[in-house]
Parts: sequence; structure tokens; C-alpha cells
Amino acid sequence: MIPVFDPAAPAASGCVATPPLVSVCMTAYNHAPYIGRAIEGVLSQRTTFAVELVLSDDCSTDGTGAICRDYAARYPDRIRLLTGDVNVGMRANYRRTIEACRGRYVAMCDGDDWWCDPLKLQRQVEALEADPACGICYTRVRCYAQEEGRYVENYPMGAGATTFEELLLNNTIPNCAAVVRRDLLAGYYADPELRPLERPWPLEDYPMWLWMAPRCTIRFLDCETAVFRVLSDSGSHQSSLERRIVYFDAIFDIKCWFDARYGAGRHLRALRRRRMRVALWVLSRDGTTAEYLSRWWRDVRRTPLLVFDAAGYGLLVKKWLRRQPKR
Repeated sequence: MIPVFDPAAPAASGCVATPPLVSVCMTAYNHAPYIGRAIEGVLSQRTTFAVELVLSDDCSTDGTGAICRDYAARYPDRIRLLTGDVNVGMRANYRRTIEACRGRYVAMCDGDDWWCDPLKLQRQVEALEADPACGICYTRVRCYAQEEGRYVENYPMGAGATTFEELLLNNTIPNCAAVVRRDLLAGYYADPELRPLERPWPLEDYPMWLWMAPRCTIRFLDCETAVFRVLSDSGSHQSSLERRIVYFDAIFDIKCWFDARYGAGRHLRALRRRRMRVALWVLSRDGTTAEYLSRWWRDVRRTPLLVFDAAGYGLLVKKWLRRQPKR
């Protein structure tokens, strides 16, 4: 019998006998080529404590569900499988998977990423257990470009952010490298002012980190424990120019919302300047001159002081120079 977890009756599921210290939250949708490696990365963990994998397939149409059911049948004492009758979407699937987790800590790993260090959880949980004030522990990841078939960089490349202000300006916490306290996750979803699923945000993890950062300390371990798979047309890597700009704008909407709530708006000017620079950088490479100037004018009308930002002019000059024929 395949151990399928019923979120309406968790006590009756009986899938993982030992109460886990860590639950691994893994969501999947049409990840058939990748989900096996993601699951194996969790199963390979060497720990001194119990670990459960809470695996949720959101009605995939490519065979992901069959792979998940096969693993759940082979490892009924380690894997709890969530299924549903309808596709609920990435963010709702994320929430229901987190709510099914029972461990004191929750480790994240999406179905297209994987863990490459068998001591990942052991290292991070030891760090969390040693400091009751610590709510997030994360590491570096290697980025793997799927279409190119090669590793392209490590992330973060520099120092990892450990404060709210640092995270606000630069999200250095890769989802697949994070382990967090479950009570913080519960608080995030229960916040009556935030109501995250009602907000039109394109991702779930970054708002989580920004919500948690004022409430706990953050520990960054300078080692590589996971691999982030870069897919074309994934949520964070759009091939369409228009969708890329929309995505980046949405990320800055998240930053501005949290700055207003926890930063008293102190970073608004810097965030608007960075928003403009990111959009103009993308348009300088892939957009038309008309699109570039239209975006520049839109941002300047919103924040007139941006007319003095040299980056807006410098990127335009570089765009024109790239159009000149080489001699």
C-alpha cells in the first residue's frame, strides 16, 4: 500500500513511525526528469536524528506523480506523500506541504533541485540547536544551468546576508539550502496583516526570509551543500523579456512592502534606484531603445531624483555602443 498522507487526518496516516526532528518540504510539479535526484539527495542524509520527507505532487501531468508514489512505497518509514484532486498552484502547494511537516525544523528542497552533501542536515541542525535564537541556517549552493549542462557559479558568491537590512537589499538565501524553525513558518502564514497567499507575489521563500529576519538570528555556513537547477522559463528565470521585467518588479514590490513594515521606509530610495537599474540593465541588453527610454521615464516620474542617477545614462550609452558595427 502506498503511504499517501491525508492532511485532514495526519494522525491516521501512520507513514513515518519515529517523530522527526527535521521535516523536508519538497514540492513538485512536472519534475519527472529531476524529482528522483531530489529525493535521493534527502535519502542520502546521514544524521543522528530522525528525518521525514514530506513530498507533495501538485497533479503533475508528466509522470512525476508515479515516481513519487514509487518512492513512497519503497520508503514508507521515511516519506509521506501528499496528493490532491486538482492543481492548487505553486504557492498553495508550498503552504500545504509546510503545514504537513511535523519536525521542529523544516528543510526546503524543490523537486528540481538536489542536495550534494550527505551531512547537510547534520551541520545545519547542530548550528540551530546550539543557538535557540537562530531561526534560519543556510549555506552556499552550486548553480547548474540545465540547458548548458554545466555548473555556472556558486551562490551567494560573497558573504551571506544575516540581517534584515542585508536581505532586503540582496536575497542570498537559496531555498534549497535553508533549514528553518517550523514555529516561524507557522507564524508567517498566520500573520493577519501579511496574509501571504492573498498577495500577488511570484514566489514564497523570499517573503518568508524577510518576515523571519526581524524575529530571529540567521546563521550562514560557508560551505556548499545543495545544487540549484537553473531552468529556462522557471519562476525566477524567464526567457520572455516582458515576463522578466514583471518578475523583477514584483520582487521589488516585496522589498518595498517589508521595508515599509519593518524598516520604516528607510530603504525606499535605494530600493527604487536599484529597481530602475535592474530593469534598465535587462532592457539595455534585450530591449529596444524605445522600451528603455519608456521605462527610464516611468521611474523618473515616480522618483524625480532618479534623473540624477548616472547608471540610467551609462547603460543607454553601452546599449548604443553594442549596436555599432565592429571595425
